Amino acid sequence: MPLHKYPPKLWEALKLKQGIYSRLPKHYLKSLEPKEPTPVHWRPLGVQYRANPKTGMKQRVQDIPIPIYYPPQSQDGLWGGEGWVQGFRYANNDKMSNRVKKTWKPQLLKRELYSEILDHKFTITVTARTMNLIDAAFGFDFYILKTPKEDLNSKLGMDLKRAMLLRLVRKDTELYPDDPVKRESIYNKYKQQFEIPEEEAEWLGLSLEEAVEKQRQLEHTEPEPQFKVCVDKLVQELQMVKLMEPHLIEKK
Repeated sequence: MPLHKYPPKLWEALKLKQGIYSRLPKHYLKSLEPKEPTPVHWRPLGVQYRANPKTGMKQRVQDIPIPIYYPPQSQDGLWGGEGWVQGFRYANNDKMSNRVKKTWKPQLLKRELYSEILDHKFTITVTARTMNLIDAAFGFDFYILKTPKEDLNSKLGMDLKRAMLLRLVRKDTELYPDDPVKRESIYNKYKQQFEIPEEEAEWLGLSLEEAVEKQRQLEHTEPEPQFKVCVDKLVQELQMVKLMEPHLIEKK
């Protein structure tokens, strides 16, 4: 007899179908679906079979990704999909010696990056791969907006993306309010590829806890103060009393 009605692996998926979780916007729930990121530390062969170079016989190929650990500090920077890779190495570079555990970590750099949409400079921890991706995207803003969530793999990156998209949507009030020429130039540069409705931009990149709190605040209604209820009730009673009083008609 099973201990649980549903396997523990399904609990996270099932909780999204009940309670306040089920009332979250559909586009946000869709963004929570897991997607495979672009391989960084390994190269998939992309084929199921290939010829053995020695025998020439057809053999099956398995693309098994390397397990990667993303430490919490990776969410506060832009690591470009890189993480910690754990493995083994030979002691003293001698293959006859015992193997010892080793962790390969990316080289982290502090760089100042400018966002022309937000009109602000950010000092962010990045990797060399991140800088190459920014150059390939032709700018910091393009890199943040083009890179999908699973490849960005950064809470900071998603917060920046949400702020950029909201500023594009609210261009009349937040995008270079004192420089109309600059505003139109920046807006026309990004609007065709990245402009989305404000209702979607507000939810982009929120963690599940943040989204639930946002939904709770949207559904919450402030109770009417008790003194107002009492005043309204008293006014109604006085009106009824006044209507029930006899009216005197003076004869001329």
